[in-house]
Amino acid sequence: MATTPFSKLAYQTLQQGKSIAGLAHKELSTKLMELVAPEAMPTTESVSSDILQTLRNAMAQLEERDWQEAEQGVYPTSLLFDAPWLDWASRYPQVWLDLPSIWNRRKERNVRDLPKDTDPTLFPEYYLQNFHHQTDGYLSDHSAGLYDLQVEILFNGTADAMRRRVIAPLKRGLKHFSDRSPASLRILDVATGTGRTLHQIRAALPHAELIGTDLSDAYLRQANRWLNNAQTSLVQLIRSNGESLPLANGCLQGVTCVFLLHELPGEARQNVINEAWRVLEPGGVLVLADSIQLADTPEFSVVMENFRKFFHEPYYRDYIGDDIEARLVTAGFEGVTAESHFMTRIWSARKPVSSHT
Repeated sequence: MATTPFSKLAYQTLQQGKSIAGLAHKELSTKLMELVAPEAMPTTESVSSDILQTLRNAMAQLEERDWQEAEQGVYPTSLLFDAPWLDWASRYPQVWLDLPSIWNRRKERNVRDLPKDTDPTLFPEYYLQNFHHQTDGYLSDHSAGLYDLQVEILFNGTADAMRRRVIAPLKRGLKHFSDRSPASLRILDVATGTGRTLHQIRAALPHAELIGTDLSDAYLRQANRWLNNAQTSLVQLIRSNGESLPLANGCLQGVTCVFLLHELPGEARQNVINEAWRVLEPGGVLVLADSIQLADTPEFSVVMENFRKFFHEPYYRDYIGDDIEARLVTAGFEGVTAESHFMTRIWSARKPVSSHT
């Protein structure tokens, strides 16, 4: 898709529409909860008009960056308009139908409401709960089918734009291997979920071999439907814990991990980073994307605290105070850089060329 003033206007209009839709849904659903299930309402702090304006500015800067990187050829402009709209429209009524069970879990403080056939021996203990108060946690096709739409609503239509922030540092890091065939590059997305990040990466690096791992069979089934249903290169999907990857030492040139770290206890966070170091070839690049933190964005502290109260995020308070750069250095990475885009923090780090895996 050629970049023209018209297509930029179309992108801005699309993003504005998604933002309005997300805000409207959240306002209506919150008012309905206050009316129908007031005891499920969390106690949150009011957000000042100054902070709201700062948030709007940060969102506008994210969208401008998203457009600029597409225009520069970091990824195709078509990605900016790419979403399963018909599928999401068909699933949207289910989001509303799901609300009463979410309110009930909030009211009862029930965060272990999982499918009855769940075998707890297959998962780490920290995983067996209803993150975001989500029905079935991450352990059903119902949950997997609603997840992308729910995240789009949560972030007012900017979820994909934030995910795409991993592409530029990933491509910069892969320049270390520029003397090799693009088809020889292997990239792993840890905790790939429904595969949206891999979908974005494949558009930007169509010849690379892509791998996704996740603990949830249901989410991997959804990822397989999204990713492996057209005339595009196949993505390998593996059920695996990011703390113990079934991959050989030094077999990858790139690793990404998006929106996982805040849902892990500190020790597991370090284990995931250590595993990324192990499976990367010396010179390989790791790119992490997750929530902003108190140290880099203190002005949004009230927003972070409200997020933690409104959604069941048991490790979020620990995460927003965690030193991810120190964890990367502890694992053995060097050249660590970090930057924030709206509600997302991006870290990039390199495995030293002289490393012995």
